[in-house]
Amino acid sequence: MQSRIDAAREQIVTAAHRLVAESGYGGTGIPDIAKEAGVSTGSVYVHFPSKTALFSEVYQRASRHEIEAFREVAEAHGTARERLARMVETFARRALAGRKLAWALLVESVNQEIDAERLRFREPYRAIIEDVINEGINADEFVYQDARVTSMCIVGAIVEALVGPLSNALETDEEGRLVDSLTQVCLRSAGPINSEPRG
Repeated sequence: MQSRIDAAREQIVTAAHRLVAESGYGGTGIPDIAKEAGVSTGSVYVHFPSKTALFSEVYQRASRHEIEAFREVAEAHGTARERLARMVETFARRALAGRKLAWALLVESVNQEIDAERLRFREPYRAIIEDVINEGINADEFVYQDARVTSMCIVGAIVEALVGPLSNALETDEEGRLVDSLTQVCLRSAGPINSEPRG
């Protein structure tokens, strides 16, 4: 019995995720999700008391998946500067490749609960960036700085730079220029290579 309940719940979440990736939160309703999952609308509410509760589950799962992809790049081989560049590029390219889902995860206004989760899920990105910048400082790749503040600025820059392109598709060459420019801005935010010995 429990396995059937779990399977039905998973079916609903998977269907909701698929539809949000196609139409965003605003364009996805419970009847649409029920139809996609092959269940009744009432069955959806058996597993999730509200649309917000279902969307919260979708948001958390999708966010954890993206954070893990970001972390893998951060932990890959290379200097701190090289990894930071790849992290920014990976985030931007993944977002542009799945614009509707990225829009829903990053900026689409739903309600206070989802908006609060959105802020909470930005923190892992910031913390990963801070760790890489600190590694760069310790290796004399970056000048000494408050890596926490810099990481907050980089996260803000990435999100802000993507808002327009996520709402209006760019041509392939425009996307390339945007990603390159954003990467360079974030690298400059981390500062130049340290040319002065530490005292």
